Amino acid sequence: MLGHDLVAALGESPGAYEVTAVDRDVLDIIDPDACLAFVPGHDVVVNVAAWTAVDEAETHEAQAFAVNAVGPANLARACSAAGARMLQVSTDYVFAGDATTPYAEDAPLGPRSAYGRTKAAGEWAVRTHLPSTSWVVRTAWLYGAHGPNFVKTMARLAAERDTVSVVDDQRGQPTWTVDLAHAIVRMC
Repeated sequence: MLGHDLVAALGESPGAYEVTAVDRDVLDIIDPDACLAFVPGHDVVVNVAAWTAVDEAETHEAQAFAVNAVGPANLARACSAAGARMLQVSTDYVFAGDATTPYAEDAPLGPRSAYGRTKAAGEWAVRTHLPSTSWVVRTAWLYGAHGPNFVKTMARLAAERDTVSVVDDQRGQPTWTVDLAHAIVRMC
C-alpha cells in the first residue's frame, strides 16, 4: 500500500529519480546475500516491507521478527557496504502506548506486543549499522487506495450490516499513504 504510493510520489517529484521498486518476489530481505547483491548502485533504500498483521504477530513472532528485524538488518548492512543511505518505516507500537500526548521521537521504547518488539528490533538494527546515514519514520494506522486497511474494512462492514461493533480501547491518527509517501520523498 505505502510502496505503491511511494513509487507514484517519486514519479511526481521534480528532479530525476531512478526508482527500483521491488517486492518480496524479487528481493527477499531475509536473505543477507540477496541484499548485499541488490543494494549496490542505489543511493537511498526505503524499506516499506513489513509484517503488518499485528494480531497474528503474537502467534507468529519468529516470522514477524524475520521480516521486521532481520530484513531491515540485512538491508542496513548492505547499505553500509554500498555507501547508501536508508529510511526505515516503523510504527508507534514501539512505544508502551500509555501516553496521553504524542511521543517525542527520542522517547524510551517500551513495546508491549510482538509486533512492537519486532519493529523496535528493526529500528535498532538500522541505527546500529547506519548510525549517521539512516532515518526511522514512525507511522500508524495507514490507509490508502491500494491494499487492505481499517478504513476499507469499516466501509465494507457498514455497507453489509446495520450495526458495526469495534473495540474502543485504542486511539490513533489515521495516516493516508499518499501523504506519508510525499513526506518520505521530501526527507530523502
